[in-house]
Amino acid sequence: MVVGKHFVVVIMVLVIATISNSVSADPDMLQDVCVADLNNAVKMNGFACKANFSASDFFFAGLAIQQPANNNLGSIVTQAFVTQVPGLNTLGVAMARIDFAPGGLNQPHEHPRASEILFVLYGELDAGFITTANVLVSKTIKQGEIFIFPRGLVHFQINNGKAPAAAIAAFNSQNPGREDIATSLFAATPPVPNSVLSKAFQISYQEVDAIKSKLAEKP
Repeated sequence: MVVGKHFVVVIMVLVIATISNSVSADPDMLQDVCVADLNNAVKMNGFACKANFSASDFFFAGLAIQQPANNNLGSIVTQAFVTQVPGLNTLGVAMARIDFAPGGLNQPHEHPRASEILFVLYGELDAGFITTANVLVSKTIKQGEIFIFPRGLVHFQINNGKAPAAAIAAFNSQNPGREDIATSLFAATPPVPNSVLSKAFQISYQEVDAIKSKLAEKP
């Protein structure tokens, strides 16, 4: 009887361990580093490892530089993902910088592979995300403050102030991905049918075409 109980405990431990491993966001690393070989033609989940690497593979100065947000949205994103920093491969982290002109918007978007922490470098931002129950969760954040965006939820930031603003974003993925909602729907290739967009947004075909035309313009 005791042997039977021990057997059940062992089976339960194995099942729990299996489930835990199967739902883990990222697998454990199998070596100290695996610097991404961005030129390798092999298609895989992530990137193949380079045979040789150097300190430059783990370095990126781009987030220290303010970028001009002189586009239609008044914001610009500088990524520090694995494609910019090959040393991030298999490490499960990435960063980005967002610069805002006065009135600038980091348009509604989502990251399918990562949650995000946003840290305000300077200025003031109105930030928010929308839950799957269509609840807006928003907050005005200032220099030195942070706001969290859960993985996969639509979110945005806007600078409603009269001065420039900037923020640093951190992600729990080497390649968070980004899907801009308006662009995905109205500027997809091939295009989403007008009948779908007209019915979904309760607007006319002419209005759909006008939005598509606007989003097709250079930002």
